Amino acid sequence: MTAASPYTIRLAIPAIATYQHLRVAAGMSAKSTVAAAKGLPNSLFAVQILHGDEVVGMGRIIGDGGCFYQVTDIAVLPAHQGKGLGKRILGEIMQFIETQVPQSAYVSLIADGQAQDLYAQFGFKHTAPASVGMALKR
Repeated sequence: MTAASPYTIRLAIPAIATYQHLRVAAGMSAKSTVAAAKGLPNSLFAVQILHGDEVVGMGRIIGDGGCFYQVTDIAVLPAHQGKGLGKRILGEIMQFIETQVPQSAYVSLIADGQAQDLYAQFGFKHTAPASVGMALKR
């Protein structure tokens, strides 16, 4: 980030407790410790935003590493929202996509609420009506 910014970037998978806290605090669904412990190490890319020593934002890419990638877990603590941190997280994710993801790969995400406006700034487009997102939650 800029020299005057109180925020720094860490390109690393968050700790399980940090991941769980950020998701819930940002209004996302809770993930069990078992699920987080199994899933987080399988991240293809992860970015964290720190304010001092506190992780206040994160984002990840998951997928098969060649054909399919999904942007997920974009979360910023409410006290730090509205400061461009989501955009910074997406910027790091896009740099990974541009440099590490093959040209024919399909990169997807699920946009909740107004987050679609942020994702659109980075070139993501609605897939409907040609295709629609579907989910099976457990």
